[in-house]
This record gives sequence, C-alpha cells and structure tokens, in this order.
Amino acid sequence: MKKSYIFILACLLAVAFTSCEKAFMKPDESNDPVNVFEYLWTRVDQLYTYFDIKGVDWDSVHAVYRPMVYDEMSDDSLFSVCAAMLNTLRDGHTNLFSDFDVMRSDTISYWMSEYNCFDDNVILQHYLTLVYHQTGSIKHNAIRDGKVAYLRYSSFSSSITDDDLKYVVNRYKDCDGIILDLRQNGGGSVTNMYTLVSMFDCHGQPLFTSQHKAGTAHNDFTAPETSYAPSSSCLDEPYTKPVAVLIDRGSYSATSHFAICTQAFDNVKTFGDYSGGGLGLPNGGMLPNGWVYRFSCTRSIALDGGNYENGVPPDVRVLLDPAAVASGKDNIIETAADWIQSGGDTPPIAKR
Repeated sequence: MKKSYIFILACLLAVAFTSCEKAFMKPDESNDPVNVFEYLWTRVDQLYTYFDIKGVDWDSVHAVYRPMVYDEMSDDSLFSVCAAMLNTLRDGHTNLFSDFDVMRSDTISYWMSEYNCFDDNVILQHYLTLVYHQTGSIKHNAIRDGKVAYLRYSSFSSSITDDDLKYVVNRYKDCDGIILDLRQNGGGSVTNMYTLVSMFDCHGQPLFTSQHKAGTAHNDFTAPETSYAPSSSCLDEPYTKPVAVLIDRGSYSATSHFAICTQAFDNVKTFGDYSGGGLGLPNGGMLPNGWVYRFSCTRSIALDGGNYENGVPPDVRVLLDPAAVASGKDNIIETAADWIQSGGDTPPIAKR
C-alpha cells in the first residue's frame, strides 16, 4: 500500500484538537487487512472513553464488521469497512486518514441539521446589519435601540485576544448585557476558549473535571482532574452584567466546553438547543499500514456532575421557529434579549 506521510500529517494537524500519544510512530505489525482491522478495533476497545454514554457494544460491532474483512480486499474496501466501524461511535472527534481518503463521522452534519434553520442572512440583515463592526474574529453590533450588545463568534479556530475582548466590552459598556452567539461554532482551540472565559469574573474557580483511560477496561479511568478559570479577568473589571450564550447542535468540541464552563458564572446563561457534544479530546495513532486514526481518549464532566458528551443542555431551551426566521426574526436572539432587558432574572432551567 502506497503511503503518503506528508498528506497524512497535514490532515491530522489540520483537524487534531490534541493528542494523547505519539501519533506518527509506525507499529511493527503486519499490514495485511485482517491485522489492520484488528489493530484498529483493539486500540478503540482499550482507549475509547464513551462506550457507556454512546450506548455502543463494541464486541457486537466487531461481530458485524470483522466478517467483511479478508486478505485479498482492496485498500479502498478495507478503508470503507474501518470507516463504517468507527462511525458506529457517533463521535465527531473520530477520524481515519489515508493517502486517498479521509473518514469523518457523520454525527456533525447530523447535529448541524437537526432542528436547525439557522440563517446567516437573517443575522446579517437584521441583527449585525450590513454596517456591523469586527474586532479580531468577533463580529458585533448593538440591537434593541442600542440597549443589548450582539456578538457573533463563529469558530474557536479563529484567534481571539484579550485586547479584542477589552475593546468590544468597553464599546458596549452602557448596554444592559451581551448576547454571545456561538451557534454553528464547530470548535477549535482550547486556548481561545479560555480567553473568552476570562472576560467573566474569573478568580481561579473550578470549571469542569476531566479523566482519561488508566487501563484497558472500558470503565478504567484516572481520578478526575480539575480545570480552573484564570486567576483574574482579562478585563480591567470583569464583566458581570447578564450574558446570554446561544448554542445549538452545531456547537461542538471547544464550544461545548465553553458551554459547561458557563455553570461557574451566575450572570451567564445558555439559550437555544442542546450542543453537539464533543467533550472528549482525541487520541491519535498509526495503523500497521500507515493510515492514521484518532478518537476520544478523555472525558469531561460539568460542575453539576453531568457527562454531556451527547450534548450540553441549555439553561433555556428555545428552538428556532421557521416562521419567525422566514419573517426576518431570530426568536432565540429575541428571547435572550428579553431576558437581558428584564435584568437577567434567573430563567427557567431546561429539563435535562
């Protein structure tokens, strides 16, 4: 099998969130199709962290896909079988890279389309408007006659700095509060996530805990390790007015982590739909034939004890109304703005 290591490396670096092992050390193993399949199945069996949350019986998955593998099969056919096997995890942090194809979980596209009629044109024309401002990666403007700040941050892969936040918050210091729209934000850099968190009243308080595999059994995890907020806000004064964070099924990975971080701040509430999940950091490795794989090797637990890998619940669940969108209104933004202008009174908590 021809191997294009530069291609594989480029693909992995382009999408990798982090890695729990050295990803590019070729195993000293036979590269026949049966062994490649068994190697991949075993690595997932020993290191994957969400079998219980996903409800996946990995032995049963083996029983389904192993008979499809035989020594004379083509690379393309083997890749298809391995990709289908990995897709049973329903985990957007799962990938398989070859020099001729890349497997991506169909979970992300499903979540981004479920109950979703998010319309960038409505946002641009009726909220940001065509004369919106942009500071770094943050698009922003004021709505409700200048009383509510609307911030749109569409990807944690786009850099965000302390100076960006200082400028934006200062610009809207006289507003009643801020709407931070993270819908359809597929994630990206943890560094950017912590930077955004630092605009709040940070004093080193716990944000969430994480675990990784301590052994090969499915329930064998390390003791929880706590992630903390920065010791102080990146602003001259932390932002303590009401903040409505908008999430939906397209809010994934770093965005889901940000959503669980909001539990640490009384003035921040989430509105919209469940996030897409993605709270596990991915592990990378190389198969005997040179293909590169990754899958979740950690799990993160929210302050309330919830394991929300399948989606972080919003504090207030509001689904987009297609009729409202068709008329140029985003009812999630309107609900969040109402809450802010009511003084940030505690909204009803969504069922979890």
